[in-house]
Amino acid sequence: MTTIALEKAATALVELAARVEGGVTIVVTRNGKPVLDLVPHRRGRGLDIEAGEAFLRAHGIARNPGFIADDFDDPLAEDFLIQPSSGS
Repeated sequence: MTTIALEKAATALVELAARVEGGVTIVVTRNGKPVLDLVPHRRGRGLDIEAGEAFLRAHGIARNPGFIADDFDDPLAEDFLIQPSSGS
Protein backbone atom coordinates (compact mmCIF):
# COMPACT_ATOMS: atom_id res chain seq x y z
CA MET A 1 0.00 0.00 0.00
CA THR A 2 1.33 3.40 -1.00
CA THR A 3 0.55 6.74 0.66
CA ILE A 4 0.62 10.12 -1.09
CA ALA A 5 -0.38 13.64 -0.08
CA LEU A 6 -3.48 15.08 -1.74
CA GLU A 7 -1.54 17.99 -3.24
CA LYS A 8 0.90 15.61 -4.96
CA ALA A 9 -1.88 13.23 -6.02
CA ALA A 10 -3.67 16.06 -7.84
CA THR A 11 -0.70 16.57 -10.15
CA ALA A 12 0.15 12.88 -10.58
CA LEU A 13 -3.25 11.36 -11.33
CA VAL A 14 -2.23 9.65 -14.58
CA GLU A 15 0.75 7.98 -12.92
CA LEU A 16 -1.35 6.96 -9.92
CA ALA A 17 -4.04 5.50 -12.19
CA ALA A 18 -1.42 3.38 -13.94
CA ARG A 19 -0.17 2.05 -10.60
CA VAL A 20 -3.69 1.30 -9.41
CA GLU A 21 -4.41 -0.55 -12.68
CA GLY A 22 -1.40 -2.70 -11.78
CA GLY A 23 -3.11 -3.72 -8.56
CA VAL A 24 -1.58 -1.24 -6.11
CA THR A 25 -3.80 0.41 -3.49
CA ILE A 26 -2.91 4.05 -2.86
CA VAL A 27 -4.02 5.99 0.22
CA VAL A 28 -4.38 9.73 -0.38
CA THR A 29 -3.85 11.88 2.71
CA ARG A 30 -4.59 15.46 3.74
CA ASN A 31 -2.48 16.82 6.59
CA GLY A 32 -1.27 13.28 7.26
CA LYS A 33 -4.76 11.84 7.66
CA PRO A 34 -6.23 9.39 5.10
CA VAL A 35 -9.06 10.91 3.07
CA LEU A 36 -9.53 8.40 0.26
CA ASP A 37 -8.27 5.13 -1.20
CA LEU A 38 -7.45 4.59 -4.84
CA VAL A 39 -8.17 0.93 -5.55
CA PRO A 40 -8.51 -1.15 -8.72
CA HIS A 41 -12.02 -1.24 -10.14
CA ARG A 42 -13.89 -4.49 -9.57
CA ARG A 43 -16.44 -5.45 -12.15
CA GLY A 44 -19.63 -6.37 -10.33
CA ARG A 45 -21.76 -9.35 -11.23
CA GLY A 46 -25.02 -7.55 -10.65
CA LEU A 47 -27.63 -8.42 -8.08
CA ASP A 48 -27.67 -11.92 -6.63
CA ILE A 49 -31.40 -12.39 -6.11
CA GLU A 50 -31.04 -15.88 -4.67
CA ALA A 51 -28.53 -14.71 -2.05
CA GLY A 52 -30.84 -11.84 -1.11
CA GLU A 53 -33.80 -14.17 -0.68
CA ALA A 54 -31.66 -16.59 1.37
CA PHE A 55 -30.66 -13.69 3.65
CA LEU A 56 -34.30 -12.73 4.16
CA ARG A 57 -35.27 -16.31 5.00
CA ALA A 58 -32.30 -16.74 7.37
CA HIS A 59 -33.29 -13.62 9.30
CA GLY A 60 -36.99 -14.40 9.51
CA ILE A 61 -38.04 -11.78 6.99
CA ALA A 62 -40.64 -13.29 4.68
CA ARG A 63 -42.55 -11.82 1.80
CA ASN A 64 -45.71 -13.48 3.14
CA PRO A 65 -46.52 -11.98 6.54
CA GLY A 66 -48.46 -15.10 7.53
CA PHE A 67 -51.98 -15.05 8.91
CA ILE A 68 -53.61 -11.70 9.61
CA ALA A 69 -57.17 -11.83 10.90
CA ASP A 70 -59.85 -9.99 8.95
CA ASP A 71 -60.70 -7.91 12.04
CA PHE A 72 -57.07 -6.97 12.73
CA ASP A 73 -57.66 -3.23 12.49
CA ASP A 74 -61.16 -3.13 14.00
CA PRO A 75 -61.58 -1.02 17.15
CA LEU A 76 -61.08 -2.85 20.45
CA ALA A 77 -63.96 -3.54 22.80
CA GLU A 78 -64.42 -1.01 25.61
CA ASP A 79 -63.74 -3.63 28.29
CA PHE A 80 -60.53 -4.80 26.60
CA LEU A 81 -58.31 -2.22 28.27
CA ILE A 82 -57.54 -2.49 31.97
CA GLN A 83 -58.98 0.38 33.95
CA PRO A 84 -56.71 2.06 36.53
CA SER A 85 -57.53 1.43 40.16
CA SER A 86 -59.05 4.17 42.30
CA GLY A 87 -55.92 4.26 44.48
CA SER A 88 -57.47 2.82 47.61
